[in-house]
Amino acid sequence: METGFSWFCPKCGFREEFGKSYYYKCPKCGGPLTISTSKRYELSEGKGLYKFKSVLPVLPYKYTGEGGTPLVEVVEEGVNVWFKLEYTNPSGSFKDRGTSLSLAYAKRLGYTKVVDDSSGNTAISISLYSRVLGLKPVLFVPKTAPEGKKRALRFLGATLYESESRGAASVDVVKYVERNPGTYYVAHTWSYFYVLGAATISFEVFEEAGVPDYVIAPIGSGGLLLGLTHGFKTLLEQGLTTKMPRVIGVQGYSAQPVSVALKGVETPGEDSSLADGIMVPNPPRLGEIVEAIKETGGDVYLVGNSEIREAWSKLIDQGFLVEPTSAAAYAVLQKLKSRLQGKTVLIPLTGSGLKIISQA
Repeated sequence: METGFSWFCPKCGFREEFGKSYYYKCPKCGGPLTISTSKRYELSEGKGLYKFKSVLPVLPYKYTGEGGTPLVEVVEEGVNVWFKLEYTNPSGSFKDRGTSLSLAYAKRLGYTKVVDDSSGNTAISISLYSRVLGLKPVLFVPKTAPEGKKRALRFLGATLYESESRGAASVDVVKYVERNPGTYYVAHTWSYFYVLGAATISFEVFEEAGVPDYVIAPIGSGGLLLGLTHGFKTLLEQGLTTKMPRVIGVQGYSAQPVSVALKGVETPGEDSSLADGIMVPNPPRLGEIVEAIKETGGDVYLVGNSEIREAWSKLIDQGFLVEPTSAAAYAVLQKLKSRLQGKTVLIPLTGSGLKIISQA
């Protein structure tokens, strides 16, 4: 039975019908995969991601409240800001959109154990959805991860392996998968499910308010920025809008691979490790991120801890209890206000501040 979706590698041209096998990267060349389709976007009945089943290769196994997050419009010094409250997803972050798709596919293919390397939002999301779906989550985390987060992951049922560093965790998890071939490797930094999950944010914004002039999004592994771009581009290519927003990426001075790729030089600046969600030095889809920013006439901006902390405080003053990574995007808005007068700007508030309130 044809699904209408295919695994596709833009780098080498590999293509295979979706639904029979799972790949986190291209089996031929090792490059990042996409999941392509010629299906048209049509709004469906249902809640959350089910509304967009026409353009999703798999749906959440069980609806637990992912998607359908509030859109709050605020006029701030002449700029029309659209805050998308992604921290209201079940585990407290936008990652639930991608996790709900990825783990539904794991369940569909008969996997019982899932593994990944993360100690942040993705880890909590995977642990929660694994519990709901009856899967066994295994997570590789750096020893330096906060004890509170590790306790939370164990409470949710995850088995933890501690690695020497974040980089070591990404190596250790691959070795584990090689030793345990029956394990589903979520690989959230590679997985196109997380790009598609983020694309549904664009669809929701379009259905409720239209297309913004700008999108400001934090860049970690890049799934959020790529998903937002993919979503609005899908609507544009199918003739449902004539407008494509300019995409502004946000990184910190401490990890700026996209900025370096775009500008050819590293920019010195203040430590930015407060926003740990954007501390990703080698995103697998770096080329795609750079291309998305260029295609939309966007740019990338860098922020440091002092700017992040100030923006974080301002967001909390407005009633948005978010994580510092969300504040990084808002900090860039502060830099650009004079240029954005009269414009609409979408800022996804990516994760809950309740998880990291000790950093305040």
